[in-house]
Amino acid sequence: MNSSGILDEVFEKFTSNAGIFKDREVLRHDYLPERLPHREDQMRSLGQTVAPVLKSARCSNILLYGKTGTGKTAVTKYVLNHLEAKAKEFNAPVKVCFINCHLAGTEYRVFARLCQSLGVSVPFTGLSVGEVFDRFRTGLDSSKIIFIIVLDEIDALVKTRGDRLLYELTRINGALSNSKISLVGISNDLRLKEFLDPRVLSSLSEEEIVFGPYDASELKNILFWRAQMAFCDNALSDGALSLCAALAGAEHGDARRALDLLRVAGEVAERKGEKVVVEEHVREAEKHIEHNRVVEALKNLTLHSKLVVLSLFQLIKSNVHRVITGEIYEVYGELCGELGVTPLTQRRVSTLVNELDAIGLLNAQVVSMGRYGRTKKIRLEVTRTLIKEVFANDNRFGRLVKYEPKCVPKHTRGRS
Repeated sequence: MNSSGILDEVFEKFTSNAGIFKDREVLRHDYLPERLPHREDQMRSLGQTVAPVLKSARCSNILLYGKTGTGKTAVTKYVLNHLEAKAKEFNAPVKVCFINCHLAGTEYRVFARLCQSLGVSVPFTGLSVGEVFDRFRTGLDSSKIIFIIVLDEIDALVKTRGDRLLYELTRINGALSNSKISLVGISNDLRLKEFLDPRVLSSLSEEEIVFGPYDASELKNILFWRAQMAFCDNALSDGALSLCAALAGAEHGDARRALDLLRVAGEVAERKGEKVVVEEHVREAEKHIEHNRVVEALKNLTLHSKLVVLSLFQLIKSNVHRVITGEIYEVYGELCGELGVTPLTQRRVSTLVNELDAIGLLNAQVVSMGRYGRTKKIRLEVTRTLIKEVFANDNRFGRLVKYEPKCVPKHTRGRS
């Protein structure tokens, strides 16, 4: 069969099969539903915090904490969408700008996005951050509004770029005559405060809301409500629904993971031409998602985090299965030299190791060395094959996969 014949068969099979889905988009984590079960308290708290803008008064800055998939972004969008609609009724001069800091990546892009939302022209590149900030401040003051800025995944920006952006934004109201801003920061990392200057922290966290993980029964309730909109009648077994909730509940209570599992399980059943999603499809979806999650996590690491992973990869390639931070740092320094980048301090690299441990790519365990004190033994939690798969075709990192570091200590070769 030729190539077009293969595709004709695939598409014909898909369109002729009885449907599994009514609307699969309902199961994507960026879908904003009409109701958010089990987040009523957080919605009320955020609503009460931002309500003063309806009377043209600046509201407090607020910081939202919680692990991925606990509803922070959904609640914020839901509340602020309603706030903007209500502000029109009251003729309150309120504007909201939502920015994902992980996607923006730099202070320049964040300020450029803020300028764009105000209709202020800023080139994609070419200006200093200070010039872009000045254009933003001037444009904002001439707008005569209360500007609510939502900085989602703010921890990603602070860890890689520092807190300069937050320092400028938390101080800007003193330089404005006709407008005011309020900040809503959303962080997936409960340790964000450790990375902030005390002056920034005191201004940013005037109010705080913590989002705890969902338990299995709450996840099942969320999935049940979404499934009614997403699946055709009788296309989803109760066992498959319960298993998705149980698996996600056991792993930090992540609603995004639960929704992804349910959607991919449905797609697995659909590809097999089956009419009902069952537990077997969920198990298959779990394996598929886990592989993709690790691949995406590796691809989205910062430059220096990738170098730390590759340093450990090189040590393990030399038959070192559990290494210490000092050994990683030595190889890391050599890899930095190969790429022509300035290495971070050993203390900062140790922090990166902790962060990689937190997202499950490494395992860093503190062990006692008796009278020699304590040290951290580190191992990879993903296979070397997967690391090769992710980095081998990367123009910058591909050659580092094949590189043989000169500094791998001779006595470690062959050590287990």
